[in-house]
Amino acid sequence: MNWLWAIIVGLILGVIARAILPGKQAIPLWLTCIYGILGGMLGNAVAGWIGVRHTGGFDWIRHLLQLAGAVVIVALGTPLWHTIRSGGRRRGVT
Repeated sequence: MNWLWAIIVGLILGVIARAILPGKQAIPLWLTCIYGILGGMLGNAVAGWIGVRHTGGFDWIRHLLQLAGAVVIVALGTPLWHTIRSGGRRRGVT
């Protein structure tokens, strides 16, 4: 059941990250979900490093770090996705 929650939370984080970033991120939904999962994992790692991974009550700091991780992954991954899809060619260049 943990994998199902990872997918659901990853999709939510990825969609919110895409909404936060300016411009349009033309990436497929499955990649948004993967980026969200990776961002959540990055946020959990950072939360563990700074000592806020497990706190009493609702873990606002951990969840904000997960969202920040998703924003970073989407911001870095989207241009990479376009580079891979275009075969290394930049858009608008013939």
